[in-house]
Amino acid sequence: MTKDHIYIIGAGAVGKVLAVALKLSGKKVTLLRGSVDKQSAYLEKIQILQDNKTELEETIEISTLSHFPELNGIVILTNKSYGNKQLAETLQQKTGTSPIVILQNGLGIEQPFLDLGFPEIYRCVLFMTSQNTNGQKISYKPVSVSPIGTIKSNNNHLQEIVEQINTVHFQFRAETDIQPVIWKKAIINSVFNSICPLLETDNGIFHRDQEVLEMAKRVIGECLAIAREKGILLNDHQVLENLLLISKFSDGQLISTLQDINNNRKTEIETLNFEIVRIAGTLHKENLVRETKLLGELTRIKSDLKRNPEL
Repeated sequence: MTKDHIYIIGAGAVGKVLAVALKLSGKKVTLLRGSVDKQSAYLEKIQILQDNKTELEETIEISTLSHFPELNGIVILTNKSYGNKQLAETLQQKTGTSPIVILQNGLGIEQPFLDLGFPEIYRCVLFMTSQNTNGQKISYKPVSVSPIGTIKSNNNHLQEIVEQINTVHFQFRAETDIQPVIWKKAIINSVFNSICPLLETDNGIFHRDQEVLEMAKRVIGECLAIAREKGILLNDHQVLENLLLISKFSDGQLISTLQDINNNRKTEIETLNFEIVRIAGTLHKENLVRETKLLGELTRIKSDLKRNPEL
């Protein structure tokens, strides 16, 4: 597989950090805006902060999909997952046999690409946090190496893809069984992305406040029950420990849903709490996820009110 050019779709905090890390490693990388099209390409000097110090800096070309009739390379998605259906339709005639690597949160987010018959689809579960600072710099905290696994492939290029995009600053590894990892992270994100926005607090709340941690435990218990019904066997203690690890490493940082609400953007709660609730409904087990559903509904209402103050 010769896929030297790496295209990152989604010029948010994750996409920019990855683009800088790849370019510093000598890779040919182009950052494409996922929600904007037919706009002139431009260069942007991106600064990445770790521990409030500028650790990484690089100038990245940022463009839009309309400038590229084909994407012959590795295509990495860091855009918001609610745009995947439209994006899959746009990419269908552009990517050919190029692999799609999805770096997004949630369950079922790869379905639009499966429906349209994309030949190679991979999922990555990110273990890092990032957010734009007031000075337009990006605060970045890696938690651990992020695993990538195969969703669909006739000629599995997983190891080659990992070797191509793995860098010192943004690390990846190959994972043979990605579904349990996807579920574990989706459950953890269902906790962070509903409780933190509703409390308007940072990710560190779970290791600082026992009452909030107890709420997280209840949501984890509900979601794990549905995972087990789907044949995904996860250890309650390990999921909780992973949540606490992320909470400690990202203490002071805001979860993406709270960032989205603060910036009047649509959230990804549909692919988290509500996707677990939907799956529970198909199993006739919706009564098992009442708190997960309530927290999701409150988060969605909070987002709608922020974006539509006249409601």
